[in-house]
Amino acid sequence: MSETPLLETIHLKKYFDTPAGPLHAVDDVNIKLYKGKTLGVVGESGCGKSTLGRTVLKLLESTDGQIIYNGEDITFKKKKEMLPLRRQMQIIFQDPFSSLDPKMTVADIIEEPLKIHKLFKTKEERQARVVELMSLVGLDERYVNTYPHELDGGRRQRIGVARALALNPEFIVCDEPVSALDVSIQAQILNLMMDLKDQLGLTYIFITHDLSVVKHISDDIMVLYLGKMAEMAPSDMLFDNPLHPYTKALLTAIPIPDISYKGKEAEVMKGEVTSPINPPPGCRFAARCPFAKEECRSVTPEFREVEPNHFVACHIVK
Repeated sequence: MSETPLLETIHLKKYFDTPAGPLHAVDDVNIKLYKGKTLGVVGESGCGKSTLGRTVLKLLESTDGQIIYNGEDITFKKKKEMLPLRRQMQIIFQDPFSSLDPKMTVADIIEEPLKIHKLFKTKEERQARVVELMSLVGLDERYVNTYPHELDGGRRQRIGVARALALNPEFIVCDEPVSALDVSIQAQILNLMMDLKDQLGLTYIFITHDLSVVKHISDDIMVLYLGKMAEMAPSDMLFDNPLHPYTKALLTAIPIPDISYKGKEAEVMKGEVTSPINPPPGCRFAARCPFAKEECRSVTPEFREVEPNHFVACHIVK
């Protein structure tokens, strides 16, 4: 493992202004992602996962903190200064239909980044690269002049993957890339992405709300709750020994495809979700936590290492 992370965030924050006050979408997130690794980011809808992904790519400007890419602080880089880095940093969006221009053919969509970055001198060279990329992601060449609405969800997402790979990036944010797909197609896209990672030496942030999906693709997993880091550990460690009550509740919600299974029942999380607008001090999960004590409601827990490579923000974990 390289000693220098490919991507590092230091106290990263992203707030959105609302009439009621600042909405804390991403609040004090610290990650180190090394080349060739995958960091899974999980949590419920609205926890800040997608905002985190867009902020590290500078599609959204951060409110505070630092973003360091390949040892270079890119926090305050302007749009033009970021253009060369766009070749190295890409994103695969959640909805493969809304993220593709319906007026463009498959070839046009994949070719677009090649035109913007002027990687090839002639149209013939660009077209050859398009065919190469389609083959790489498992799209038959006969779809080259097809429009997105003529294809199923799996093939549309393969177009999104091909477009992300067009510039030979080294880092890709995968923003729930399989959540809009049928289960059988999800497996195909996941296997494709894992194969591409090994084949091309890619580094991923893989964002999802589905822990059963993230386990198979991630080296490390970070659990987010209302913009705050709740827990982070290597994938196997997190599944074998979850420490935060929120993580435990998420894990018990994973369906077991076995009618004879007599294991632990899913924990139904009760209580109101704390507002992310001007949140009060204390643990943001306290209102829903069955183990919460007075300290949890008044003192924000420190995100600390409780065992090697296993971090948690919880007062009840010693």
